[in-house]
Amino acid sequence: MTALEKLEVLKNNLSKLNNLTVAFSGGVDSTFLLAIAKEVLKENVLAVTVNAFIHTDREIKESIDYANKINVKHNVLNINEINIKEFIDNVPERCYFCKKEIFTQIMKISKQNNIINIADGSNVDDLSDFRPGMKALKELGILSPLKEAGLTKQEIRDLSKILDIPTWNKPSFACLASRIPYNHKITLEKLNMIEKSEEFISQLGFKQFRVRHHGEIARIELPKSDILKFVESDASNKVCKYLKSLGFNYVTIDLLGYRTGSMNEVL
Repeated sequence: MTALEKLEVLKNNLSKLNNLTVAFSGGVDSTFLLAIAKEVLKENVLAVTVNAFIHTDREIKESIDYANKINVKHNVLNINEINIKEFIDNVPERCYFCKKEIFTQIMKISKQNNIINIADGSNVDDLSDFRPGMKALKELGILSPLKEAGLTKQEIRDLSKILDIPTWNKPSFACLASRIPYNHKITLEKLNMIEKSEEFISQLGFKQFRVRHHGEIARIELPKSDILKFVESDASNKVCKYLKSLGFNYVTIDLLGYRTGSMNEVL
């Protein structure tokens, strides 16, 4: 089945719903889902963006801007703290406990707006990695329309480009907690260091990367095609100086390059 045929399957599935709340992070997948849901369900769509300390300020702003652009009702759910021991302790199943709490809150907002159906932006590729959060979604009855239509990440990007959805080439992003090794406590200080580090590297023109927090060591993952450019340019010196000012003692580059879910390699 082609990507365009899968798009028609997605639209047909969405048309069977009376209304829908989309958990909207502003990333490639949820932006695509929100755009198609708006096209199909018109005014019967609500976008909910979670604003917590595991997300960057830039993500929240981009979510607000896009929801306004396509004129969809938008609710920003502010969560100042996630008081879940398993999350703070950063156990391997961290995402399960976090998503259970967040989507329970989204369900309350949906109920207040008389909306029964809630969807997230999971796609087929998410099935190939360790994703304990999916268990929470299943338990709560959350829909995953992109996955159900058989859409892959690349197909979502390709269709987004065709449909002029601005996130078609947006770098992949994950919550800041994913930068910290399992069983090392998640703290605001660590998350702030990661956010500031990645924002700084982004301003130097690099698009897809991660800064992993290993105590006094910052491990930077860049696409292999960018590693030489990073090392040979003045960027490496600037990044080292800035990251050390944030509290890291050592700044390293991972020779295996950027890859999603690298923290799961130890499991």
